[in-house]
Amino acid sequence: MSHAVDDATLEGFPTICLRAEGQELAAEFAPTAGMVGCSLRHRGEELLGRRKGLKAYAETGSTMGIPFLHPWANRLDDFAYRIEGRSFPFDSKSARLHADPNGLPIHGLLGAHPGWEVIERTANREEARVVTRFDFAANAELMSLFPFAHELRQEIRLRGTELTIRTALRATGRDRVPVSFGYHPYFTLPGVARADFVLGLPLRRRMALDERFIPTGETEAVRFDTAPLGDRQFDDLFCELAEPPVFTLSGGGRRISVSFDENYPVAVVFAPPGQSFVCFEPMTAPTNALRSGWPGLRLVDPGEEYSATFTIGVDAES
Repeated sequence: MSHAVDDATLEGFPTICLRAEGQELAAEFAPTAGMVGCSLRHRGEELLGRRKGLKAYAETGSTMGIPFLHPWANRLDDFAYRIEGRSFPFDSKSARLHADPNGLPIHGLLGAHPGWEVIERTANREEARVVTRFDFAANAELMSLFPFAHELRQEIRLRGTELTIRTALRATGRDRVPVSFGYHPYFTLPGVARADFVLGLPLRRRMALDERFIPTGETEAVRFDTAPLGDRQFDDLFCELAEPPVFTLSGGGRRISVSFDENYPVAVVFAPPGQSFVCFEPMTAPTNALRSGWPGLRLVDPGEEYSATFTIGVDAES
């Protein structure tokens, strides 16, 4: 089996395509559009919910594929952070912000940002590998909205039937940097009806949400057996995962797995009615953690690094 890293284009955007030729798997990312994962193809069939497409994501922030959400995933309940007893307000009218239907800031600041730099790309018999870098501290606009100097590195590896994404945050200034990033991957199964999607959900505890989808502080124990999605719908936040934390989506002779390998203690499961996709969202902190004083919020000391990893596997079912 051989692997390759190729240059490509999608909807007019330059992309990088990692391929595992013997396994018929290919993953594509767009460095000038936020390093979003814009395609995951198995045997030529698309496994990502592309929704309105890459161009719409770049122009309007309408999420698709595998977007990276930073410096917060999901939403905040106001336009200010509360970190270590201090308040950090930011401009609610910034063009970098996107609002949810309630007017709350959602999905961070880096959606479709063109500032990612590809610093390494290799391919051999074992893997295809791409490393990218984003210097957050070098961007005055971003620092005015999130005043914590840091650098991001994203390492993407394709090994046979597994795509692994490792994200590292290094604090480069004088202050500690709060960590609340995540990903929002949209998965679909070609030719399979939504009701026939079979979900495996390694979940133990759900966080209660108010009418704005902000955690109330209350939690409840949950258990989900592996079963078809049917007419169920999800837009739920989970703060305790079962071991091993591996989510699965099966049907049509194919199985997609999402393993939270390292430092993703929180998940959102999103499966809205009438939509043929399911999202298993790895998150380093719950919704609103940059405001709520969540006790598990990690802060990275100057010169130190925090990293988190998840893996997507694609297999043909017997």
